[in-house]
Amino acid sequence: MKIAIIKYNAGNTQSVSYALNRLGVDPIITDEPELLKAADKVIFPGVGEASTAMTYLKQRNLDKLIPEFKQPFLGICLGLQLMCQHSEENDVECLKVFPMTVKRFPPKDKVPHMGWNSITNLKDPLFNGVNEGEFVYFVHSYYAELSDYTIAQSDYILPFSASIRKDNFYAVQFHTEKSGKTGEKILKNFLSL
Repeated sequence: MKIAIIKYNAGNTQSVSYALNRLGVDPIITDEPELLKAADKVIFPGVGEASTAMTYLKQRNLDKLIPEFKQPFLGICLGLQLMCQHSEENDVECLKVFPMTVKRFPPKDKVPHMGWNSITNLKDPLFNGVNEGEFVYFVHSYYAELSDYTIAQSDYILPFSASIRKDNFYAVQFHTEKSGKTGEKILKNFLSL
């Protein structure tokens, strides 16, 4: 099984790669369209800022390619946000896989939302074997609202989408690669889709 991790200027590709290594998978990290198209599954991780990341994707025509993928596709953290329509972070148009706007948390608690938080309303095979209320690791200042695409939610200041899905496109706001056994289980579920 060929697993590709999309390389773009948004850190943590290496930590996602190590998490997959622990599951016995040796992924490729690439921004080459042909290699990405040939992969059985694609992971789109991200730590960084939306407009800079979108600029990089556009320079390589990945902004056109990504929404066309037919294989299982998983966005992580910034990856989830970039798969939405628009982000309030520097007011940027994103990949439009999900018709959702990414908003900044209101400044009434500490932002970014950083640390362990529980996920609830789990509604997809991506969460097979994961119990309601299990804890995963978040670091983000922006969020996708709850919608028909929400397959897990969390709550910080307000309820938000911890995970969304549309067809073959899955995305999680938390860092699977930093979420211990729960994150590992979710990655394993993704690999077995």
